[in-house]
Amino acid sequence: MSPFLDLTKSQPNERLFDLPPLAMDSAGLAEDFKRYYAYTLGRDRDSRSAYYTYLALAIVLRDRMAERWKRTRQAQDQANSKRTYYLSLEFLMGRALGNAMLNLGLRDAVERGLLDLGLLLEEVADNESDAGLGNGGLGRLAACFLDSCATLQLPVKGYGLRYEYGMFRQLIENGYQVEEPDHWMREGNPWELERQEYTQRIQFGGRTEFYRDGDGRTRARWVDTQDVLAVPYDTPIPGYLNDTINTLRLWRAAATDEFDLREFNAGSYPESVAQKNNAEHITMVLYPNDASECGKELRLRQQYFLASASIKDVIREWTGLNGSDFSTFADKNCFQLNDTHPAISVAELMRQLLDEHGLEWDSAWSITTRTMAYTNHTLLPEALERWPVRLFENLLPRLLEIIYEINARFLSEVAARWPGDLGRQQRMSLIEEGGEPQVRMAFLAIVGSFSVNGVAELHSRLLRGGLFRDFYELWPAKFNNKTNGVTPRRWLAQCNPALRDLLNDEIGDGWIHRLDGLARLVPYAEDPTFRKRWQAIKQGNKQRLADLVQEECGVDFPIEALFDVQVKRIHEYKRQLLNVLHVIHLYLRIKQGDTEDWTPRCVLIGGKAAPGYTMAKSIIKLINNVANVVNADPATEGRLRLAFIPGYRVSLMEVIAPGTDLSEQISTAGKEASGTGNMKFMMNGAITIGTLDGANIEIREQVGDENFFLFGLTAEEVEGLRSHYDPGAIIASDPQLRDVMHLLESGHFNQFEPGIFDAIIHSIRSPQDPWMTAADFPGYVRAQEQAARAYRDQERWLRMSILNCAHSGRFSSDRTIAEYNRDVWRMEPVAPAPIGAFGGA
Repeated sequence: MSPFLDLTKSQPNERLFDLPPLAMDSAGLAEDFKRYYAYTLGRDRDSRSAYYTYLALAIVLRDRMAERWKRTRQAQDQANSKRTYYLSLEFLMGRALGNAMLNLGLRDAVERGLLDLGLLLEEVADNESDAGLGNGGLGRLAACFLDSCATLQLPVKGYGLRYEYGMFRQLIENGYQVEEPDHWMREGNPWELERQEYTQRIQFGGRTEFYRDGDGRTRARWVDTQDVLAVPYDTPIPGYLNDTINTLRLWRAAATDEFDLREFNAGSYPESVAQKNNAEHITMVLYPNDASECGKELRLRQQYFLASASIKDVIREWTGLNGSDFSTFADKNCFQLNDTHPAISVAELMRQLLDEHGLEWDSAWSITTRTMAYTNHTLLPEALERWPVRLFENLLPRLLEIIYEINARFLSEVAARWPGDLGRQQRMSLIEEGGEPQVRMAFLAIVGSFSVNGVAELHSRLLRGGLFRDFYELWPAKFNNKTNGVTPRRWLAQCNPALRDLLNDEIGDGWIHRLDGLARLVPYAEDPTFRKRWQAIKQGNKQRLADLVQEECGVDFPIEALFDVQVKRIHEYKRQLLNVLHVIHLYLRIKQGDTEDWTPRCVLIGGKAAPGYTMAKSIIKLINNVANVVNADPATEGRLRLAFIPGYRVSLMEVIAPGTDLSEQISTAGKEASGTGNMKFMMNGAITIGTLDGANIEIREQVGDENFFLFGLTAEEVEGLRSHYDPGAIIASDPQLRDVMHLLESGHFNQFEPGIFDAIIHSIRSPQDPWMTAADFPGYVRAQEQAARAYRDQERWLRMSILNCAHSGRFSSDRTIAEYNRDVWRMEPVAPAPIGAFGGA
């Protein structure tokens, strides 16, 4: 039973909710702002903290969302609509204020209202922290998807964890990444509402006890467990100008009891609060590195905590309306698993249906396999999570029993399909045997789902023919593709207001919710007057980015230069190393006097390396050391600059994307599932330099070969070269790469730190280098020379920029979500009643 009991003796009638609609004009907004600032927050004229102006404004906007939020829930309940639940360990929401103003259509009114009070909206908004609920593209994609679901009025609820600390704050000291805790919740979160009445109890440890029920059937129950409470916090997700507000529900872990009073009274203070602390650790920090045993256990705890709390919450709502009748549950509910992290949901739904609601195996399995859908986000085998069986035995013993039963029944199906093929059975088993047996979580997700999708055409094809080939041969109809997209609200309309206004003036504002409307821009690429206006906007955005780089890095970026940008997680397959090798090449050209027809270039790199990823952290150090040498050399003045921007996050990308000329998407072909940064840059008129990897292929198809700088091996060529890859011969035969390697190996960039880049040098020269950096270097240099020549012809570059934006319509998350709904979820949109149609807020 939840400890949060309803002790109310009386029940409110409808008059409690009979409220007039909240004002949406500047005067009404300003009045509410003053009231919240002075009374709710208790501020007066002596207050010196600008944070409270932001807080008051957030409450003003949250109230406007709340009155629409209730109507959305009521409309969905009245429609008895099918629901989808998006389960993700990450939701990288970024700042909420600007998104709320845009989607509610209130930005101009808010700006005027604050100005009347002597406040500037930009200064107020700058007090908001980025929500630390994710660490990269996976979480940002989830945030874009929620925005699109609300905009398309689809009944989708997000479920995640309410991390008190984000991934980490990244600092750079002497060129090295230094991690500090990201306590983004230090001052609270005004956008969320705690919903204690929906608290769930989550089990860990213990053992299974079998018994016979009243009908004589053998049943199981999970007993002697160490329980944790999951307390929900709801965040409103507004659709664009449609009064729909969906929900993101985040779970916070709490102890069932504050502490053991007997131990406390006996003087055992640490032991008395140990259970409380251990419980709260589950959602203290964004899921950790799983290299250590403690990290593995915490990560599995987080994944099960999310799955169990969310499924219990959904079943709570279901049984409240339908009692114990689950016959139509699969017709009305769908769980979308965002990558492998929530894969334990398959076994957990089975457990709840079997043990807590008394269903037979076949009925429970039929429901599970008709409600679960799995999205895979990786082509790296090491990223497909596996957990030691012994860890499951200790932490989730009942779940392990269910997984073994699922596996036994599944392998019988495999044996029936391919009699005697023991090798295939071994490959497909949910349990990987060996010295340390492992549970293969991706395989559990595939077996338990009715839909399995990749996130770009190439990615989905490689999954079918590679990682999941056996499963595709067994169930070809399960597999499909859903190319990722990003929301045009945040990634163009909000982050690039000058360009938004230009587009609205010329082609109307319909593109904001129908991005394919940008295709109407194509003829404007040939209009000199329009190109001039486009260029002025780009220069303004570049100045804003240059100011940011100066503030964060102390490096001057002249805006006439080509702004060449690569910002994303630091990983060898994303090849920031290839980028910095090219910078060394440009530096050598300058030092050798090869500067005729030179294109000034400012290279910006940013991203975080996982704390335990030594090679990625060494690459960050190399970038910073090269930057120090290049930027300090008088010969590079006006020709070349390099900066590494620390603390890459959503709010930085909102400045970076509009100010970028050249978007670096240079991963080894066959390694990047999709990418979404490439789409954000494209929408804002940057031109891509990239390999045929992930969504790059589809970007190039949309914009045309002549508006994309292509280089590199294809995925098939990468695989074909592996058996006889000889980077030494490539380096020896290419004078440019040979010179770069000579300068790197001479210690020129680490004269007082001998040997620190030896591992990087070895990786480039190793025949086992899976990223084939040396192989793609010559083609990369040629593509960069093509980009430099194109940039010198500004009229040509502006045409390319306009056409990239014009052809970005396919990469709206609205299109992606529409495809998920058409092929997987199959829901009907539900529109809430307009304000004033019934009741109050």
